[in-house]
Amino acid sequence: MDTPLRTIAVVGLGTMGTGIAEVLARAGREVIGIDISDAAARRAVASLEASTARAVQRERITEEERRTVLARFRTFSDLQAAADAELVIEVVPESYEIKQQLFRDLDAIVSPTAVLATGTNALSVTRLAAESSHPERVLGLHFFNPAPAMKLVEVVSSVLTAPPAVEAVTALARELGKDPIAVGDRPGFVADGLLFGYLNQAAAMYEAKYASREDIDAAMRLGCGLPMGPLALLDLIGIDTARTVLEAMYSSSRDRLHAPAPILGQLSDAGLTGRKSGRGFYTYEQPGSAEVVRDALTPLDSAQTAPGREIRSVGVAGSGTMASGIAEVFAKAGYDVVLAARSLEKAETAKSRITKSLSRSVDKGRMTAEARDETLARITPAGSLDAFTEVDLAVEAVAEDLEIKQQLFATLDKVCKQGAVLATTTSSLPVVACARATSRPEDVIGMHFFNPAPAMKLVEVVRTVLTSDDVHATVREVCTKVRKHPVDCGDRAGFIVNALLFPYLNNAIKMVQEHYATLDDIDAAMKLGGGYPMGPFELLDVVGLDVSLAIEQVLHREFRDPGLAPAPLLEHLVAAGCLGRKTGRGFREYARR
Repeated sequence: MDTPLRTIAVVGLGTMGTGIAEVLARAGREVIGIDISDAAARRAVASLEASTARAVQRERITEEERRTVLARFRTFSDLQAAADAELVIEVVPESYEIKQQLFRDLDAIVSPTAVLATGTNALSVTRLAAESSHPERVLGLHFFNPAPAMKLVEVVSSVLTAPPAVEAVTALARELGKDPIAVGDRPGFVADGLLFGYLNQAAAMYEAKYASREDIDAAMRLGCGLPMGPLALLDLIGIDTARTVLEAMYSSSRDRLHAPAPILGQLSDAGLTGRKSGRGFYTYEQPGSAEVVRDALTPLDSAQTAPGREIRSVGVAGSGTMASGIAEVFAKAGYDVVLAARSLEKAETAKSRITKSLSRSVDKGRMTAEARDETLARITPAGSLDAFTEVDLAVEAVAEDLEIKQQLFATLDKVCKQGAVLATTTSSLPVVACARATSRPEDVIGMHFFNPAPAMKLVEVVRTVLTSDDVHATVREVCTKVRKHPVDCGDRAGFIVNALLFPYLNNAIKMVQEHYATLDDIDAAMKLGGGYPMGPFELLDVVGLDVSLAIEQVLHREFRDPGLAPAPLLEHLVAAGCLGRKTGRGFREYARR
């Protein structure tokens, strides 16, 4: 297909259609905007006028260039206006009946050489193409919202699509300044195929009252570096839209992780579809507003129900990266810290690691040399847990092995004074099993810090059915004093972050295993289309494939969901000793240091 795709029709001028039209007009294309609603067409023109005015104000384009862009965009209410288009992009509602009728109508209007693209992210491109008299020219062109800002475009081929059509549209995407990836036809494609399963699990977690909406969203923002929490994102996407996408995904995969959480149906049926209606998981100032307002579910500022215990000194058990990081956090906040390891030498080595960390902060101007020295003076290395006799809070950060942790808690029970809070930093083991190793399970709680502890703001506070109210209140208060954000979780596998993160990572591995997409395309899709700081395979190699497999196994054992079973490819790589960056090879190969 040699056509340069200079004249392009966009059918459907909602938010996405308007954004696509703007991208095309700014890139020098003649854009024919078509919508049966005159009001939608006026809004699209007004949106382009406003965005180009802002661009002039910011000196990104001149006033003359703005006038040229606006002149390229013409709107119509009749589909016949698409007759001269070399490419038609439809962004009408997600309904087979509406889209199929549109493709049948276009067959009678456009040139036989014109390319027809659907903007669907949930429906089968193959099924839509089959309704066209020229199925070889039908493909998927999935932009991400907001289209002017988001770099990713998924170019979706069906078994009927002619390669020249794919090549022409891929070249166009590059000329628009986008990063196209080629994918096959299955619901959700790459980015939404991974994203919506995660969003669905978050909705189910909230529906089960495992954690509050605020804590779920804060956990994923602060624990994973995501730009938005999952429930806020569902409100932005539209809860009805999410439900439609998940229904399509489930009908194809039959994976329970894709079966829409009932709350999505309840909210949709009630008309509480998110920002666009003014209420979804959150309540908004008005329909279409991004401003969240207080409602009946908003936690009170003074939600603490019990007075906490006084914490003056902290014991940290362990000598690894996490233990030294946690000790640094407490010492910087003014607490006296006893850092205990299996030997005094190991404890001294851990303190040396803290010294280097603090010195880097001094070099970068984040703290003074005096503050560094004062912080280090608060840390006392010790060669045994006997040094914890007077600490008010003992935090273990040893190997993720239940037997080792239980032995340690039995020792803490003997060593620590009555009234001391005993905390585990486990990320996947049952906190109550550690508590039962003591004679005072009411004093035991989970404090799951994230790595690197000095930098990461999140702490998952995990109370068991035996944890006392004052211990819970104490730990929340301590988290605030060390400038961390506490979120409350129940004692079940994965807590919030890992329970949502690792099924997503596992599903990414399955995509590669099934030869649906490449590592690079999946990583690019999630960074460019989802705003993730790292792609799933970059993250897996950093975390360690053995660690990831262990967490997947724990989740699978806990929830007994077949969809959570670790991907065989992950198991094979771990068996082969390919554990990620630490071994020089995981999903990718790395230069040995």
